Amino acid sequence: MRKLFLALLLFLLTTATAYADAAPGDTIVTYGYNLTPAQKEQIKGRFGAPSGAQEITVTNQEEHKYLDGLLSKSVIGTRALSSAMIQIAEQGNGINVQTNNITWVSKAMYENALATAGVKDATVKIDAPSPVSGTAALTGIMKAYETMTGTKIDENQKKVANEEMVTTAKIGDQIGDKEKAAELLTRLKAELAKQTGNMSDDQLREMIRNVANQMGLQLSDSEIESLVSILRKIQNLNIDWNKTLDQISSYKGQVQDFLNNNPEAKSLVQEILQFLKNLIDQILAWFK
Repeated sequence: MRKLFLALLLFLLTTATAYADAAPGDTIVTYGYNLTPAQKEQIKGRFGAPSGAQEITVTNQEEHKYLDGLLSKSVIGTRALSSAMIQIAEQGNGINVQTNNITWVSKAMYENALATAGVKDATVKIDAPSPVSGTAALTGIMKAYETMTGTKIDENQKKVANEEMVTTAKIGDQIGDKEKAAELLTRLKAELAKQTGNMSDDQLREMIRNVANQMGLQLSDSEIESLVSILRKIQNLNIDWNKTLDQISSYKGQVQDFLNNNPEAKSLVQEILQFLKNLIDQILAWFK
């Protein structure tokens, strides 16, 4: 019990330190390294960043680090142009994304991927000097969030978030509806949140078909296999999905419906997390 107490205390102190430097309203802007001075000023004006907002840059090499293998090098390109502004919001606001000149990735896709990466309660604006796919913007947003909060996002979560974004965008192209594709991923994550253990590939396929049928979507075998691959990786992340799903502002109000769609399936993982939360609350009460 003493070891558990010390471990929980260390966790609380670490969490408090990580967010000590970030407060609602804090803002940081990440610019593509290859923007011209005129393009940077144009985007800065559209962002409406507050005076004194911190500024950083993201390079094409950083983009390739997470997108190589997911997209061809010709699609990723050789220049970093897309930019983003991220502002810490009040707790409970979730992730709210606005885009301009982004042609391939929808706002809900960004929200989904950022939630998977562990970003919380933030207003995000994404822009480019001319229409671009938008796949590289996620790298800049995560870098900005790390810089502002002092919280290091796990490298595996970054990779999974990028793969999720690309997978969703590709399925959006194939079914002809990007928003439906983003909703599909959100619903599938909600289904994962109900599970008491890791699902087999066959179980994941059945789950994907059931959710797709509920949404009136017909998925090809290759689309199903791509979803099995990303869901397997998502499933292996150490994430409290009930809280994470609530960060996706595009589906606020619907997430609980997704979770309640199968009320008899209560996640053992969630029960354990709730127990730990209650224990932490008791420890904090002792200190008071």
